[in-house]
Amino acid sequence: MLLQDNFDVRNLGNLELLAKQVVEGFIIGLHKSPFHGFSVEFAEHRLYNQGEATKDIDWKVYARTDRMYVKKFEEETNLRCQIVVDASSSMYFPEVGKDTKNYTNKLRFSALAAAALMNLLQKQRDAFGLTIFDDKLETHTRCKSSTSHYRLLLSYLQQLIDNPERDKTTSAAKALHQIADSIHKRSLVVIFSDMFEQSEDAEAMFSALQHLKHAKHEVILFHTVDKSLEMDFEYENRPYLFIDMETGEQLRLQPNQVKDHYVGQIARFKEALKMKCMQYQVDFVEADINQGFRPILQAWLVKRMRMKA
Repeated sequence: MLLQDNFDVRNLGNLELLAKQVVEGFIIGLHKSPFHGFSVEFAEHRLYNQGEATKDIDWKVYARTDRMYVKKFEEETNLRCQIVVDASSSMYFPEVGKDTKNYTNKLRFSALAAAALMNLLQKQRDAFGLTIFDDKLETHTRCKSSTSHYRLLLSYLQQLIDNPERDKTTSAAKALHQIADSIHKRSLVVIFSDMFEQSEDAEAMFSALQHLKHAKHEVILFHTVDKSLEMDFEYENRPYLFIDMETGEQLRLQPNQVKDHYVGQIARFKEALKMKCMQYQVDFVEADINQGFRPILQAWLVKRMRMKA
């Protein structure tokens, strides 16, 4: 493989190049997987007919066979995929100083995962759009498959990485309701979010997921977390000042004082989210930012193949 599963996203200088590297590494890995036959370039070859445009001729095949074949794409757009990124302040966890270059947080991970998916979608000539939300929709584009569109969306993602903000709250429910009403029917909606809503907003969030399914969309929720810190609460037993990145609320304590209670509460939250996703036929995928991009790309691939079946 060109890249290991835990590819280092810390040096995010060129998002387009990094997305390409992630995808190339993933594709090479497919040759050793059950997805060996999956084509990320085109549907099939067919013989070239005299008078047709030559831009889709596969010259490598011609060199081997001395016969002209063209790459036959199934249709101009096989799939519409809306990629949804939570940009609330909790997604910038773990937080570091502005001058720190070598780090990974949930937002950086989500941005590169989204960019890699867009790279794969473009290879398939599928159309893709981008939605960015915090307590409201900040960016919401239509689905297109052009290179200029891809690069525009990369610029939106890069802006998120470069400009972290405190005190941006989350309203995933509101954003998902708006998405369900505004995008093309029978789209694939891919969500990157920690889904950390206020407890009183949980039912509204579940209702929004149901709305997406009711509107005939297929949905993958990548539950984006730092598992060791946020789910397992693996901190040294020394005093910490914990700060809520969305509200600014502060709490000073030693982790062992609250670890058992916290882990139990967060496990119940996650289980409720998984059960609701199962009830509404939403694919729930745990996206641990420390485990790399293979689970994200593979889950997307499985969903895409099911939708084409």
